[in-house]
Amino acid sequence: MAHAVIVTDSTADIPEELVGKYDIHVVPLRLMFGEETFEDGVDISAEVFYKRLVQSEQLPTTSQASPADYIEVYQNLMNVFPDSPILSFHISSGLSGTYQSALLAKSMLDDPPSIHVVDSKSASYGFGLLVVQAARLAAEGKTAEEILASVEQVRRQRKLYFLVDTLEYLQKGGRIGKAAAVIGNLLNIKPILSIDEEGIIYAVEKVRGRKKAISRMIERFQEDLGGTRDINVAVGHTADPASADPVLEELSRHYNLNEVVLTNIGPVVGTHVGPGTLAVFIWPN
Repeated sequence: MAHAVIVTDSTADIPEELVGKYDIHVVPLRLMFGEETFEDGVDISAEVFYKRLVQSEQLPTTSQASPADYIEVYQNLMNVFPDSPILSFHISSGLSGTYQSALLAKSMLDDPPSIHVVDSKSASYGFGLLVVQAARLAAEGKTAEEILASVEQVRRQRKLYFLVDTLEYLQKGGRIGKAAAVIGNLLNIKPILSIDEEGIIYAVEKVRGRKKAISRMIERFQEDLGGTRDINVAVGHTADPASADPVLEELSRHYNLNEVVLTNIGPVVGTHVGPGTLAVFIWPN
């Protein structure tokens, strides 16, 4: 039986070593600084992006991958793996039109193979971890149905919280009003965010000070996970891996950490949350 082929988009923020190890096919979104256009993760790195972001007076804009991009990827994969099902995982449809682009591409193909386009209802490694799970199972020869069932189980068990360092980028992106951003920054407010079942970002609570916010995130994980002791964890950072240390140290006091992944929050997601953001994703081992 032909192995399933795994496709995703660049907002999954999967570390390059895992992309290569599991042969994951990544379709980049685009980022525009004025007249300059970059492909996310292809010709602009997270390190370069965040340095440029803090120096830029104007917020960059982002653009989803087009149906034509997906048609090209799917067609190439159909040519190379004619008998393989394609599983295509994407950032929440509540945050981007990328999922719709992939669906449209599927509908435009002549006599397509079995293509499953999945709305992850998440963002960054919140669904990147699902893509990696799918790719591991594909490498083991699991069927498309088995992979999708396993991924859905992990999705329902996974918990995630984001901590933004400043409200400035949420305000620039139209997520909150300017007055709220100014007052929040003056008071050193650190919003803890998450993503609901519909794939929409929402504010969980607001805490004064980063150290307190991290402690509160850990408390929330303890509430969410109940008596679970063995967990996997991923921490997304903005080209600052050391920022993950306090979270991992605190988690290790309460849990047995099995798989630990550190990953950059890429340029497209980073445009909307800004430098200093910390995202923590936990799922039972």
